[in-house]
Amino acid sequence: MSLAKAPAACCTVGSLHEGTPTGQELKVGKYDAYLATPPEGKAKKDAGVLFVPDIISIWQNSKLLADQYAANGYVTLIIDVFNGDALSLNRPADFDFMGWLTKGSTGDNPHTKEYVDPIVKEGIKYLKEQKGVKKLGAVGYCFGAKYVARHYPDISVGFFAHPSFVDEEELAGFKGPLSIAAAETDEIFPAENRHKAEVILAKGGLPYQINLYSQVEHGFSVRCDISKKIQKYAKEQAFIQAVTWFDTWLIDE
Repeated sequence: MSLAKAPAACCTVGSLHEGTPTGQELKVGKYDAYLATPPEGKAKKDAGVLFVPDIISIWQNSKLLADQYAANGYVTLIIDVFNGDALSLNRPADFDFMGWLTKGSTGDNPHTKEYVDPIVKEGIKYLKEQKGVKKLGAVGYCFGAKYVARHYPDISVGFFAHPSFVDEEELAGFKGPLSIAAAETDEIFPAENRHKAEVILAKGGLPYQINLYSQVEHGFSVRCDISKKIQKYAKEQAFIQAVTWFDTWLIDE
C-alpha cells in the first residue's frame, strides 16, 4: 500500500530561488549529475550525501540546496533520476503526470522503479568508489523519497521532505535512522498517511523524526516562496533538520 495519494498540481508548482550554484556539473555513468564539494578542510571524513531530487531534478533550487549540504561538510551528489526527461517548473494543471511517469515524454523513457533504481545505484557507486564515502546518507525530496527508502543498506541514514509514492513496505524496509519534514497541506502525503508512517517507524524501533511545518504545502523545502516569512522559515528549518540528523546519526553512529 502506498503512503502517497495520486499526484497533484503541487508536484511542480513553486518559485525559483536566487543564488549562484558553486558545484560541478558532470556525468555519472551516462547520467547528468551535479557535485557539490565542501570547502577545503571542512569535509566530514568518509561522509557524503546522495540527493535524490523532485521531478524537476537538477535545477537552480536543487543545486543551491546541494551547495548548502556541502557547506556543512558533506560531499553531495544530485543524480538525474529522470534520464534527461525532468519536468519544468509550473506545469499546466492538466499535464498528464501519470503518462509522463509511466512512459516518459517520448513514450520510451519511463520513470518507474525498474528504470530509476539503476540510476540511484550509479550515484551510490560513484560516491563510494570515486569519492571515498563510507558513511552514506541520502535526502529524498518529493519523488526522491521513495528511492532513499528503497536503497537501504547502501544508504544508512535518510531524510525525506514531503515524500511521494513511498510504499508502506518500502518505509518499513528502511532499517536506518529516518527523518521526515512534512507539510501541513499536502494532498500527496496527507495527515492520514503521515500517521501511518508514524506507526510503521515506531514499530521499527529505530530513531525517527517527523516534523510538521504549518501553513506550507507539498514542495515547500525546495520550491517555496521565500519572500513569505513562514515559508522561508519552514524551508530553512527543514534543511537544518536534515543536517542535524546526519550530524547525529551518520557522523556519530
